[in-house]
Amino acid sequence: MTTKGKVLVLVSSGHGLPLKDGKVYTGAGYYLNELTVPVRALMKEGYEITFANPKGNTPQMDVHSAVADFFGGDEAKLQDYLKFRDTLTGLKNPTRISDVIASGLDQYDAVFVPGGHGPMMDLLDDPDAGTVLRHFHKTSKPTAVLCHGGISLLAALPNSTEVVAALSAGDAAGARAKAQGWIYSGYKMTVFSTAEEQQREPLEIGGKVLFYPDFALRTAGGDVSVVAPWQSYVLQDREVISGQNPFPSDRTARRLAFRSTLRPSASEPSSTGAQSEKGVGFSGIRGLAHFWCVRRFSLMPPENRASVGHPPR
Repeated sequence: MTTKGKVLVLVSSGHGLPLKDGKVYTGAGYYLNELTVPVRALMKEGYEITFANPKGNTPQMDVHSAVADFFGGDEAKLQDYLKFRDTLTGLKNPTRISDVIASGLDQYDAVFVPGGHGPMMDLLDDPDAGTVLRHFHKTSKPTAVLCHGGISLLAALPNSTEVVAALSAGDAAGARAKAQGWIYSGYKMTVFSTAEEQQREPLEIGGKVLFYPDFALRTAGGDVSVVAPWQSYVLQDREVISGQNPFPSDRTARRLAFRSTLRPSASEPSSTGAQSEKGVGFSGIRGLAHFWCVRRFSLMPPENRASVGHPPR
């Protein structure tokens, strides 16, 4: 069967998110909708998916994500996506990232890192994940990150372990100094916000994270912006497309997703100017963010459920 291309999806190997005061959130992993909704859409469009993680073990789904609230309150939709998840043999038996690198990264058209706290357990300082990200940066291929997935961009630092250790210790100055030369320094990007995380901490993870993703990326040199909790926000700067927590309707998602090839068109400028949700190019991967449309419905204020706000251009 002929495919439109290949997309590499990076997931976590971890089974416990370290928290402050020695606590551990054992239920951490990928969020069901953040992974399955974009992947299913990509597959329907004809893209071949390769799942990979550091250890080649089955990744864990976050225990709080398999509820109907995150699928518009539709229990049937939740069950449908759970069944779809169970058909993903590559997710059950992912390839080691090191083996993906050995087989050649040129075969992939894009890389995607979904959210959930999984990336904060290991992808953020995994050296092989860093090799992947540096390759996609060098070749200017789409790099899509959603929610906590954005923290994985730190892995592109050759000394990412040191930077993460400094962040975990509360040493912002030390982390900033160690992050000099980050390939994404100055990139406009978004990620799950401190305000959103602080809402979740008592409700889901039962503790305080070691550091907040937006603070970490900003400290490393990213030009990070976030909007009010649970508002839709997607940014593109060069090859990187990042989503904070977009929550548009399914109809909007279908209309915006997958209108063009994964690769930028020849006419697309290669400047450093960032584009918000109305930007051109990379429509297939930007669609991932728009497909992430059912996130944390129970936490979103009622007035935002009917009409999701968008930041000004």
